Amino acid sequence: MPLKVVGSGLGRTGTKSMQTALNMLGFGPCHHMVEVFMHPESMALWVDAGEGRPDWDLIFQDYQSMVDYPGAAYWRQIADHYPDAKVLHTVRDPDKWFESTQATIFSPTNRPSMLSSGDDMRVRFFNSFMGPIRDHLDDRAWMTDHFRRHTEAVKAAIAPERLLIYEVGEGWDRLCAFLGVPVPDEPYPSENSREEFIARSAAMRAAMQQAGGAPT
Repeated sequence: MPLKVVGSGLGRTGTKSMQTALNMLGFGPCHHMVEVFMHPESMALWVDAGEGRPDWDLIFQDYQSMVDYPGAAYWRQIADHYPDAKVLHTVRDPDKWFESTQATIFSPTNRPSMLSSGDDMRVRFFNSFMGPIRDHLDDRAWMTDHFRRHTEAVKAAIAPERLLIYEVGEGWDRLCAFLGVPVPDEPYPSENSREEFIARSAAMRAAMQQAGGAPT
């Protein structure tokens, strides 16, 4: 089925909460990085995409929406491939975003699993979409400029009526109006906080080490 929502916001912009929100609103299943970890066989498809051989219909055959990496790295191509999909761009303060990445997805304890885990497919997968940021993960000025430039590129490329710039924490109202659905009675979800991410990553590393595998 064709995607109905393309998420162009970078990781650590409330994307896990947005995945749950889109599922609640009837736009699920929603693809997110956690889906890749649940279905590691899909990594090869993302490597192919990074090498210029994307099969978006196969990658997203079981999904109605997409947020977070790795898809956010290909937002332009995916939005072009699904021209009827709406584009949802999640944002937050660039410095707070940088600080969040340093404590979570790009932390020194998390990087080995991305860049030198001993698992060739896993390393190829992360390299396939990280692009130039790989060499600048610790550089606040470079990364926050990248964050701002990414948003400006999305705004320049996507027609205003097709695009929602969504600030982390703003809740249901504008999101539901944009998607044309009623506001749920339940509170907007709040998931994958910095503390939750760190605790989950530590538990995963411990489990893998106990099993004798590569750290995650």
